[in-house]
Amino acid sequence: MDALVSGVLEGQRASVARAITLVESSRPDHRTAARVLLERLMAAGTAGSDRSPTVRVGISGVPGVGKSTLIESLGQHLIREGHRVGVLAVDPSSVRTGGSVLGDKTRMGTLSASPAAYIRPSPSAGTLGGVARATTQAMVVLEAAGYDVVLVETVGVGQSEVTVAGMVDTFLFLTLARTGDQLQGIKKGILEIADVIAVNKADQEHEGESRVAARELGGALRFVHGRDKAGWVPPVVTCSGLTGIGIDTVWERVLAHREQLGDEGLASKRAGQQLDFMWALVRDELDQRLKRSREVADIQGAVSDAVLAGEIPATVAADRILAAYDERP
Repeated sequence: MDALVSGVLEGQRASVARAITLVESSRPDHRTAARVLLERLMAAGTAGSDRSPTVRVGISGVPGVGKSTLIESLGQHLIREGHRVGVLAVDPSSVRTGGSVLGDKTRMGTLSASPAAYIRPSPSAGTLGGVARATTQAMVVLEAAGYDVVLVETVGVGQSEVTVAGMVDTFLFLTLARTGDQLQGIKKGILEIADVIAVNKADQEHEGESRVAARELGGALRFVHGRDKAGWVPPVVTCSGLTGIGIDTVWERVLAHREQLGDEGLASKRAGQQLDFMWALVRDELDQRLKRSREVADIQGAVSDAVLAGEIPATVAADRILAAYDERP
């Protein structure tokens, strides 16, 4: 543990990789060790509190919108400005096999080769609780290793976007022209949680369409946020992750949102996120204990068979499993 903590604080890539693997593990002994690791890393970060807080940005969008390509371009832009960039790419896990492709890093070839960047593709493990626990703790590891910008690429499938928005400072939503996302965004509630919106793939060939889409989204945002002028109204910009056009503008809007929050607002937001994360950890741990319970295992087969046979409804079956869990010594 001493060697692992020292390696992370010194920014050693192998130690960072081992630490993130540890916090992602679901083994009980690994979870205990991960808590010790995080406590020591956070204590070291508190001791060096003169350092500016890391910029945490969540990036989401529908599949094919170009999230990985934009992160590649944005990451290179940030490195040229002197930043060290950590990327956490959450990859959806198969509901049938539990496996993940973890292919996001392959689309960030130039960025992954930079010594000032660290890219970690991680499986969602099939649960949003797993995303919340592993990704939040992985961010602590990256920040302790000296990465001053952390980009979190979401799975991009609905509720996970809300989960990631609750663990970052700024939530960047990517969309495309001619996809109807101004309506879909309202329906899914994306425009309510987005802090900055970017119409991607706005190269010369599609620049006009992208500007039209940006105007339509701007109108949708006025509908969502009403006439409230005091709060932050998410700006809509156009960019191209492939060519790099508008990437600097995207980052300027991210920093503008952070400046609008202010030090007090940022501290308050992160404190609220920690409270939400506490309850996410409680729910995740209860789920793990339920799966490990011997009392539950003893009746699980019979209850499952009864549900499949139609002998009892799912509500009664759930009550029996919880009752068995409550009867443990």
